[in-house]
This record gives sequence, structure tokens and C-alpha cells, in this order.
Amino acid sequence: MRSDLVRAAELIVSSSRLKELQECSALLRKTRQRAEEIVTHAKRVLADAEREGDVERIMTCASQYEQARAAYCRVVNAYITLCRRINQERQELLRDCQEQPDGLVSGHA
Repeated sequence: MRSDLVRAAELIVSSSRLKELQECSALLRKTRQRAEEIVTHAKRVLADAEREGDVERIMTCASQYEQARAAYCRVVNAYITLCRRINQERQELLRDCQEQPDGLVSGHA
């Protein structure tokens, strides 16, 4: 009986952890979208500077564009890493739920 309670508690903790990771994923998704908007804007500003032929502004805008792209890449990498971790934890949780006797942790899968 005690081990069943421990397993049920572990599943509740795992389920809570999965929810936390999903909330982080949602926040990172919004951050990724915002970073994408910033890159698009920086690219537009750089294109404007290039059309106007303003060499100093081109240099500044090119640097800002590259910084925006680098930041976007970091956000995307973090997002991908977190999505993989969420998937792994989800699979572990589902596997744990399948190993339990019927009805012990219903609703946690």
C-alpha cells in the first residue's frame, strides 16, 4: 500500500513538473515570436539604410541585425531543448501511468 501511495505522489509531482515545463514552453514561444518580429524589423531598417546609401547607418543596422539574429537563434535553441524535455517527461509520465493498477492515478495521464 505504501509503495502505491509513493508512486501516486511521484506521478502527481511528475504531472506538476510537466505543467511547469509547458508553461515555460508557452512563454518561450511568445519570446520566440517577439524575437522573430525584432529580426524582421531590424532587417527592414537595414534594407532602408542600404537603399538610402548611408554607410554609417548601414554598419550600425547590420550589427543590430546580426545581434537580433543571434538572440533569436538562442531563443529557438532553448525552445527546441525545452520541447524535447517536455516530450521526454510526458513519455515517462505516460509510461509510469500505464504501470499503475487501474484507477490508482486516473486523470493524470
